[in-house]
Amino acid sequence: MQITLDNPAYAPQPLSPYYSQVARIEHADGSALLFLSGQVAEGATLAEQTRGVFETIDALLKAHGASLADVVNIRTYLTDIGKLEEYGTVRRRFLTGTPPTSMTFEVPRLFRPEAQVEVEVVAAVRPS
Repeated sequence: MQITLDNPAYAPQPLSPYYSQVARIEHADGSALLFLSGQVAEGATLAEQTRGVFETIDALLKAHGASLADVVNIRTYLTDIGKLEEYGTVRRRFLTGTPPTSMTFEVPRLFRPEAQVEVEVVAAVRPS
């Protein structure tokens, strides 16, 4: 097993130099698990922020040979659980296959005061 921590150069860069965006756990058969750090995005509305979050997640996954179809677990943090449907409408545009396992939490705030949503995922990459 090999572990790689990464901030892919051709994907959106982290908001701080104090964490890696992707942890890749490579197995001997060529399969891998990708753990992505929580992602936030700019936007005036929750829908805009959610779209930006999933675009970033998609870019990070692609940098490691994966796609949104490979997501097996998702954790969502919302500052207003009352907007869950707004979030879900955008999420369903990006996660179109069998839904991954999921947890959603309401939190009083996120590390950026303007952030309304933060999403972290785990993806399973099949051997190539």
